[in-house]
Amino acid sequence: MKKKIDLMSAIGLFSGVALIVFSIMLVKNTGEGAGGYSITTINLGNFFDPPSIVIVLGGVIATLMLSFPLEQFARVPKHLRIIFMPQAFRPDEYIDILTECAKKARINGLLALEENVNEIENAFLKNSLQMVVDSIDPEKVKLQMESWIDSVDERHTQERAFYDKGAALAPAFGMIGTLIGLINMLKVLEDIESVGPNMAVALVTTFYGSCLANLFFIPVSNKLRVRHEEEYLCMQIVYEGVQAIQAGENPKLIREKLIHLLPEYKQTGLLDESDQGQEKSGEARKAKTRAKK
Repeated sequence: MKKKIDLMSAIGLFSGVALIVFSIMLVKNTGEGAGGYSITTINLGNFFDPPSIVIVLGGVIATLMLSFPLEQFARVPKHLRIIFMPQAFRPDEYIDILTECAKKARINGLLALEENVNEIENAFLKNSLQMVVDSIDPEKVKLQMESWIDSVDERHTQERAFYDKGAALAPAFGMIGTLIGLINMLKVLEDIESVGPNMAVALVTTFYGSCLANLFFIPVSNKLRVRHEEEYLCMQIVYEGVQAIQAGENPKLIREKLIHLLPEYKQTGLLDESDQGQEKSGEARKAKTRAKK
């Protein structure tokens, strides 16, 4: 399957960061006769605090290291590629391949699918059809396919847990940083002039934690869930289609059954194509009958 750039993910991340920065720089004009807003970069310095960055980012990374193995960190670049350059899973393509295989198997037998298997790139579809070609018992084929699907589901769930944990930890360490700042502020409470600046620094850590959770961990986890659902749907189509081919079911019925696994808004066009294909087949049979007469 081809990979494509997910512009929505890139635009969403850029827009989120840009809007926060813009809102920080946007200042309401004050004073007598003043009105409207102006943009200044001076305020950006108020939101830069190295100790707060160390507390939030360092604390989150340290706790994730305590909670997950090193391999989980090594997969982060791969996950980012999945988000911004995902593999394009096209359910309609799987349905077309399985329908074609069903037609070929019905005419020439299951062994005739050997050529099709060699041309398939998707490992799950290829291995599943290969078991059918090798005349593996249908029940064993079903159990093996279920095992593969469960394995993928479990692996994806574990990988999303890494980001779900990060989303919970970031605000927590932001609050820890805020408490540290408040304690330091209360130590010098007699200096009234230092209360405002110290309070601002204390709250910056909460800001960092919220941004890290809502601009990175939560979106990454949600997008990985979306990618998983796309792949899982295609695996379900393969699961049902391969079993139907091995059972020798009618290719048209197989196609309709697989189409009904799709979300309703995706079914209409494919069902229309199936109806058109049946009409053409019917017209072709009528033409042959008239020619014989």
